[in-house]
Amino acid sequence: MTTRLTGKTRSKALASLKKWKEVPGRDAIQRSLKFADFNEAWGFMTRVALAAEKADHHPEWSNVYNKVEIVLSTHDAGGLSAKDVALAKIIDACV
Repeated sequence: MTTRLTGKTRSKALASLKKWKEVPGRDAIQRSLKFADFNEAWGFMTRVALAAEKADHHPEWSNVYNKVEIVLSTHDAGGLSAKDVALAKIIDACV
């Protein structure tokens, strides 16, 4: 089972994710992205999907035309974990 991030470890991890925000009322982080068009958004989602499958850790996300909304939280940990931080960094590299 994955361990939920707490205390200084959590604070340090969140500080490293400048473009991510905490989700109010939930132990999760989120990022909103806007692309030039649907094709660019879909290409981004494809790159993330392949990386997420390889990491065996999958985002909650939605896509409307050129906008992608992503939420990360580890369900079996009951909140934010190192898996989410690692996936957030992969996602940032895919933009």
